Amino acid sequence: MAEPKRYVTSEELKTHNKPGDLWICIQGKVYDVSDWMKTHPGGDLPLLNLAGQDVTDAYVALHPPTAWQHLDKFFNGYYLKDYAVSEISKDYRKLYHEFMKMGLFEKKGHGVLISLVFIVMMFSVCVYGVICSESALVHLICGGLMGFLWIQSGWLGHDSGHYQIMMDRKFNRFAQILTGNCLAGISIAWWKRNHTAHHIAVNSLEYDPDLQHMPVFVVSSKFFDSLTSKYYERKLNFDSITRFLVSYQHFTYYPVMCVARLNLFAQSFVLLLSNKKVPNRGQELFGLLVFWIWYPLLVSCLPNWSERVMFVLASFSVTGIQHVQFTLNHFSSTVYVGEPSGNDWFEKQTNGTLNITCSPLMDWFHGGLQFQIEHHLFPRLPRCHYRKISPIVKDLCKKHGLPYDSASFYKANEMTVATLRTAALQARDLTKPVPKNLVWEAVNSHG
Repeated sequence: MAEPKRYVTSEELKTHNKPGDLWICIQGKVYDVSDWMKTHPGGDLPLLNLAGQDVTDAYVALHPPTAWQHLDKFFNGYYLKDYAVSEISKDYRKLYHEFMKMGLFEKKGHGVLISLVFIVMMFSVCVYGVICSESALVHLICGGLMGFLWIQSGWLGHDSGHYQIMMDRKFNRFAQILTGNCLAGISIAWWKRNHTAHHIAVNSLEYDPDLQHMPVFVVSSKFFDSLTSKYYERKLNFDSITRFLVSYQHFTYYPVMCVARLNLFAQSFVLLLSNKKVPNRGQELFGLLVFWIWYPLLVSCLPNWSERVMFVLASFSVTGIQHVQFTLNHFSSTVYVGEPSGNDWFEKQTNGTLNITCSPLMDWFHGGLQFQIEHHLFPRLPRCHYRKISPIVKDLCKKHGLPYDSASFYKANEMTVATLRTAALQARDLTKPVPKNLVWEAVNSHG
């Protein structure tokens, strides 16, 4: 005779939400993933951020079908007594399975091959131009081309972190290290940790690292309360220096984006040299070492320091376009304070995300992320399908009264700067009294 099922309520489930005692619910079954957190391929943050909740939609979105076969070993014998599925979650899961039946998750097209060929060509031209030409203009162009190379390698690194872009896992890992660490100087391990946290908690001011750019930028006056970052595990102090910098952030936005890559370099080393668990740490460090050998060596081949500085600034400034692209999708969207929830996956992804409308001819430029809503809902879907599924996702949003926000690249820039300007002006109010002179009045009256 079969034993009767044992149940826990949602309130009881919430109590198991810390390291050493971490439970989650998937499709009504409760799993104890306390030990799994230590070796979870996606890192510990996704489990910690959604601990003690029903995480079915997030699990469906972020895991391949092969992952389901490993779940049973974590089943602790309990079922969620008050497990319920909203209508929008039902539709979302149904749409996911339809895409599975269509084979969209397996059909990757030829975009990866084309991108790799393009990257090799750009790298070869850069090296040839630096070594074989004496023209300062050619060297400047090569610097800009290096920036475009980093952008395209970034898109491939991004894709390889979400799904397998190569024939097998080993080749996919090689592609990650090559496009991220070796070519761009950015640790793929850091990126996966950061980016997964972003997907899980999109636009949560406390949990989403992609919104935590103090003291340089804030997107909401809620940061003025010195929130605690769950990602960086520290308080984001809104002090006098931060107030000053934020007060002019709509002016400094584009200049900072031109050198934002420096922060990614630093963050990569901070993680790899920390005591946090990092898979394949040796590979990661070796990949960064390769970058910090070839790039300075290439720059040193230029004839003088003025051209070397020009080359570096050109490569950094051009790749700054990509940093702008990353911020456009979320800076002007709805934000919230608090932990992410596993029961409103579809709603949070659509509310916190903005699409960029563009011609199919410009898809290469945006790396597929102009369909940011589609990407956030189906992060494992190859980018070549986003344009195809866009009308279907839009209809589903309309059915459930959810936003499907999109804007042109120019308009998205306007919206982002407007968001920064609003927060800047609010920050200035906190700094009163201020010196009242004609220059100050002119700057502050026009923002």
